[in-house]
Amino acid sequence: MIFNNNSAQKTAELLLQINAIKLDTKNYFNWASGWKSPIYCDNRLVLSFPPIRNYIRDEFAKQIEEKFGKPDVIAGVATGAIGIGILVAEAMGLPFVYVRPEAKKHGRQNQVEGFLQKGQNVVVVEDLISTGGSSLMAVEALRNEGANIQGMAAIFTYGFDISVDNFKKANVNLYTLSNYQTLLETATKKEYINEIEIESLKQWAKSPSTWNQE
Repeated sequence: MIFNNNSAQKTAELLLQINAIKLDTKNYFNWASGWKSPIYCDNRLVLSFPPIRNYIRDEFAKQIEEKFGKPDVIAGVATGAIGIGILVAEAMGLPFVYVRPEAKKHGRQNQVEGFLQKGQNVVVVEDLISTGGSSLMAVEALRNEGANIQGMAAIFTYGFDISVDNFKKANVNLYTLSNYQTLLETATKKEYINEIEIESLKQWAKSPSTWNQE
């Protein structure tokens, strides 16, 4: 679910402008999962463009408080959402923690880094949602530390059915600044893609695991 349509369109346009999102239906991208994809998203690039990162930060801060209420703590999912998560926490005047993919093998063997008390209300910040697997592992780690998860806010989601199901099963409310449908609409309007390309991109979204197989 997107926060609102206006910010969704602007966010999509900004991500396209800086090539944080790349669209290519001919020279497709290979994901770590083995999927062939006409889209690649690297929202960490946002951090390198001050006006854009400030826009993302401010939208997150405003929309998080509107949808979830002001939490006690902002948590970022390592590594992609650490930077933007810190910016959001700073804008909201809140403590920040981040969640590793797995616990450290040494020292205190933390998976959640930073000061977190049991019972504190936490909103998790993420950069990208695909299947939702790694994002929800971070939620589980926070819950294991006694956190009350109010929800998750992400920059962008592909909107796969599996991610919708996963968040529903985990009982986590997800809001994003933009999504795949809005991206296609914006990319078409701004002439980043043509009618033939948009059809291919729509077909990919229907079955990303089998798209473009020989």
